[in-house]
Amino acid sequence: MTLAVYSPAAAQGTDSIAAGRTLDGVTVTGEARLKSAAMTAPVRTLDAGDMLRLGVTDIADALHRLPGVTLRDYGGAGGMKTVSVRGFGARHTGVCYDGIALSDCQTGEIDVSRYSLDNASAISLAVGDNEDIFIPARQAAAAAMLSITTMAPPTADARPHLTAQVRVGSFGYVSPFIRYSQSVNDKLALSVSGEYVYAENDYPFTLRNVSLVTRERRTNSMMNSAHGEAGFIWRTGRASRLDGKIYYYDNDRQLPGQVKYYTSLSDENLRERNFFAQAQYRAWGVRNLSLRLMAKFNWASSAYADGLYQGGINDADYWQREAYAAACLLYTPARGLAVGYSADYIFNNLNSSLATDTRPYRHTVLQALTARLTRRRFTLTVRLLYSLYMNGAQSGASARDTRRLSPSVSASYRLLSGEELYVRLAYKNIFRAPTFNESYFYHYGNTDLLPESTDQLNLGLTWRRGYGRGSSFRLSADVYANRVKDKIVAVPFNMFVWTNINVGRVTGRGVEAEATVSQSLGRRVTLTATANYSWQSCTNTTNDDSPYYGNQIAYVPEHTGSAALSLENPWVNISVHGHGMSHRYTNNEHYDGTRVAGYVEAGLTAYRSWRLGAGTIELRADVKNIFDKQYELVAKYPMPGRSYQVSAKYSF
Repeated sequence: MTLAVYSPAAAQGTDSIAAGRTLDGVTVTGEARLKSAAMTAPVRTLDAGDMLRLGVTDIADALHRLPGVTLRDYGGAGGMKTVSVRGFGARHTGVCYDGIALSDCQTGEIDVSRYSLDNASAISLAVGDNEDIFIPARQAAAAAMLSITTMAPPTADARPHLTAQVRVGSFGYVSPFIRYSQSVNDKLALSVSGEYVYAENDYPFTLRNVSLVTRERRTNSMMNSAHGEAGFIWRTGRASRLDGKIYYYDNDRQLPGQVKYYTSLSDENLRERNFFAQAQYRAWGVRNLSLRLMAKFNWASSAYADGLYQGGINDADYWQREAYAAACLLYTPARGLAVGYSADYIFNNLNSSLATDTRPYRHTVLQALTARLTRRRFTLTVRLLYSLYMNGAQSGASARDTRRLSPSVSASYRLLSGEELYVRLAYKNIFRAPTFNESYFYHYGNTDLLPESTDQLNLGLTWRRGYGRGSSFRLSADVYANRVKDKIVAVPFNMFVWTNINVGRVTGRGVEAEATVSQSLGRRVTLTATANYSWQSCTNTTNDDSPYYGNQIAYVPEHTGSAALSLENPWVNISVHGHGMSHRYTNNEHYDGTRVAGYVEAGLTAYRSWRLGAGTIELRADVKNIFDKQYELVAKYPMPGRSYQVSAKYSF
């Protein structure tokens, strides 16, 4: 893998930084730093090559291959997909797109199905503190951060590059994708891409009603989605860079709803649109100072309609906006010492078509001060985050204002001087402010809510080593303990009125392990095996006297894992892969009938590339859920059984 890299976080221990000299951008060939064994907190990364070898078909599928991740998926190509890490819940997981965080102030959850795998050069998941300290405060203000990278910096290759791909699959799935990219010169790179996805999603499933077993099909499941984005990277100087991106997403889909007995009639529809424009400027190594500035505007809308609602169409439209700005400063006064400060400002507002709308808004100020010390075999990072949330509403009561100080510390130590064998220890305290839905939703929200406060403690060991010629292995294992205080839970006043209150406490502990072994079998033949496993106990510890005390919290499995075996060769590359999880419950009380069975899903991928003229053509075939296992990630939303997908891609 070849990456154009210049990172002060990676270089802060060098003499050139300490002396105040500036460096040109350099091209580094090898593994990205994010795969380093020396990281002080768990960071897992998959680049484009990894995802191809693993047989990954979309962003959600990639997340199944990472330990500690629980994905909620409502089924099919059009189903919403959100990611939770170590049982914290999706609202505690941030998502960063090309260096700037995504947001949804209404729900607090990011639907990762909106983002194209074909446009991603790498994804990474940081649990606890990020490895890089030269980041905005917002990226430090989450229990875990998922990062998606799409663009590469400019190179000396000034030729235009085009990628055109079409995928077709079972249940009416069709998805063309196109991307144009070019380094105009060694200072400016441009990229434009577009993707369209259409799917009927009318896959079959088995419905069991006591002794009656019938074969049904999902109905009202059509998805019609498109997105486009354009971006640039401009090296404005020898050690400075300006990035920019615009993005638009439009998805008009039907919602099949939960499976019900005796009827499959549904007429729910949802149209979602999202536009954002973002830019960031970075300047490195001027008198031991580095500067990073960023700005973003985000607009999103959702329009929901249910044509079968009793008494007429029940519709609701929502619009949200965000303005975001951040500034980061990195100071490296001496070799092995770096200090970073960042300040972020965020403005959010939300309005809807509902008569009960109060038009809430929020001003957020985040500040982070971070210090990092590196001494030969030892690395220590200390961070203090200050958060200020100021809430208001144009009509009616507003949520309470909140301010907090959140500390974190992490360290790693190299156990053997001749080996990349490290032990790491990390602690992080962070909190989550209530979403607008939790504070303001009619007959559900509560403006008196406190933030959820979380504590994370992690102890881990990593080992990476190369052996022979072209062979290597990488091992990683972590044990952790988590605690969530003032957890927000919904309780009923009566059948029709619910509200959110801070009564919940969740205690978590777990083990994560992953391993990758790559064995060279000869010229151009490599066998790679990867596996990961997670055990997580996330229990309800709200009330000692409750009969539900100690129950596993809703939708968190105790056991998850995945494995893949890939053979790369000059003929046809093959990948056999699978993932699965143990049973879960749909609520914290574990009532009868709320158990969701566990599953194991396996797949097969075959692909090959050929030179064709000035470019390369790649043909790929995937068989998903090869054993036709019926399972659910969300109760009453069956996932597709066995399905097929083929793709053809031409690039030059």
